[in-house]
Amino acid sequence: MARSVTATTNGASKRKEPANGKVNGHANGSANGEAPEAESQVDDATYRDFFWTYTEEPHRTRRLAIIKAHPEVTKLCGPEPLTKYVVAGVVGLQVLLAHLLRDTSFWSWKFWAVAYVFGATSNQNLFLAIHEISHNLAFRSPMANRLFAIFANLPIAVPYSASFRPYHLTHHKSLGVDGLDTDLPTAFEAIFLDSILGKAFFCTFQIFFYALRPMTVYRVPFTWVHGVNVAIQLGFDYALACLLPGYFTFHSVLYLLLSSFLAGSLHPTAGHFIAEHYVYEKITPEARQPSNNIPVPETFSYYGPLNLVTYNVGLHNEHHDFPAIPWTRLPVLREMAKEFYADLPQHRSWTYVLWRFIFDEEIGMRCRVKRKQGGRVVGGGSTTAKVANWKENEIEA
Repeated sequence: MARSVTATTNGASKRKEPANGKVNGHANGSANGEAPEAESQVDDATYRDFFWTYTEEPHRTRRLAIIKAHPEVTKLCGPEPLTKYVVAGVVGLQVLLAHLLRDTSFWSWKFWAVAYVFGATSNQNLFLAIHEISHNLAFRSPMANRLFAIFANLPIAVPYSASFRPYHLTHHKSLGVDGLDTDLPTAFEAIFLDSILGKAFFCTFQIFFYALRPMTVYRVPFTWVHGVNVAIQLGFDYALACLLPGYFTFHSVLYLLLSSFLAGSLHPTAGHFIAEHYVYEKITPEARQPSNNIPVPETFSYYGPLNLVTYNVGLHNEHHDFPAIPWTRLPVLREMAKEFYADLPQHRSWTYVLWRFIFDEEIGMRCRVKRKQGGRVVGGGSTTAKVANWKENEIEA
């Protein structure tokens, strides 16, 4: 039997299965308490023990309610001019550090310390700059955003900005939908990494899971934008390694690669990968906001100081509710619609999120909300297709 979505204790599920199969009219039943036909599809052992729900993802519902209560909120949408200057500054900082470490041994403490403290923080900032740019929030022109994302990609040393966008926008349109939302752990991860050692391995190497997992779920076509991304990135890496002796060496590229690895490893800012959508909180009927109709919260926000270097990605409920509002205006959204956000569960520390994820045996890879139906590949395409049938100019943020 699939995990019920109505009972968790300290972030872990406790199966709650009434004899009549009804669970408050939610995950194991429809609005009238009757079990839908799709229930039989969830019994597959491959999918067992996730939090399954048949309700609509909560963000569209809350977005409509906020717009109705505060119609002025739509004025917050649109590009943020500051983004391009922040990106340029961080790219410049990483190029400078790559220059300064050109003759430093890869195995020295100095190399790793700089990469962890400055490099990982900077490249996490650029990961999230590309996230921001993927929603067309740096420029009004979609093409300007595509090309600027390629520029922001440079210090990351691996081309990924062109591929990230379609997968990420599908994550928004298909939150929790099995087979579409590539942010969800695969069956392999859920089975083999759901232990303390497995979770420690996952958190240490999660950058590889996030990079490779989407391609195992479905593929996006290779467009000319992907080609430009790959060509410019490889040219940049080659120039640093071979064409500018005295200014850069192969160690410069190693510094950038190590920075990217550490940014997606056991680093405080990497806590956001786990914090955003894994279920941590104790859920009771009394704790729910009836107007939100969320049996288990699917998205968690964080309002701490690390938002200063991560484009306010911690305001994740706010971001999913209004993806067209840029990072600088998300705090304004929260204040404007505070009655919608004040009682939603939140994290206090990304570092503690990582610690608890690894060592709390009642939190693991399966603590995610899944839905079997709904959603779509951004730009079109079948929900069962292995190739997403979209074109670059069809995508809307």
